[in-house]
Amino acid sequence: MISKDDIRDFKDYIDKSSNIVIFTGAGISTESGIPDFRSPGGIWTKFKPIDFSEFMASEEVRVESWRRKFNIDSEISNAKPNAGHIAISELVSKGKIKKVITQNIDNLHQDSGVPSDQVIELHGNTTYAKCLSCEKRYEIEDIKRQFLKTNQAPICDICGGIVKTATISFGQSMPEKEMIESQNATLNCDLFIAIGSSLQVYPAAGFPILAKRNGSKLIILNREPTDLDSYADLILNYEIGIFMNEVFSLNN
Repeated sequence: MISKDDIRDFKDYIDKSSNIVIFTGAGISTESGIPDFRSPGGIWTKFKPIDFSEFMASEEVRVESWRRKFNIDSEISNAKPNAGHIAISELVSKGKIKKVITQNIDNLHQDSGVPSDQVIELHGNTTYAKCLSCEKRYEIEDIKRQFLKTNQAPICDICGGIVKTATISFGQSMPEKEMIESQNATLNCDLFIAIGSSLQVYPAAGFPILAKRNGSKLIILNREPTDLDSYADLILNYEIGIFMNEVFSLNN
């Protein structure tokens, strides 16, 4: 049962804010059928994560990485934005939300209607690939078609560089541009809402603290308690889609 007081307080914080930043983690996308990576039973409990240095050093590891990628895609290819994504998109369209910072790589915020230039992807995007040398973009379906024919990892047809999904792997540096953009958005917001994140993975989990220390209000919406609950002005331990449907009466 969702508390009416929580709904009222959530709406009140939004109504009184003019520059909201949303921070989303895996919890918002699991409700769309996308498996979590870190949780018990998640992808990384089934497969040991491939370190970026291993990917770069070994053709065999790159082939295995792409094989895993296509197997995972077969499980999540039908994933669609859920009520959480749609509620965020509607608030963006109304001008309430200025930036969406996400740890997710699934493109569901963009699929829900949030303009790409308002989404900051801290861990990249798995719906396309790019050359690590010249940054040419490659579409996943084109790579998959060639991979199934040759069973070889793709190389760039422009410069011969290594092609990788446009995601941040273990051992790979966080993207400097996105980190700076996230910091600036966080420092400028008057309400920071963390949704579906355990808030345990740093440096990204530092943004809610930064917002709070800079005078912003902080809301945490997550099914389970988080390590940063003590910083929050409002804690909402609910299923994200169910809560957003109650708040906004969405029909997705």
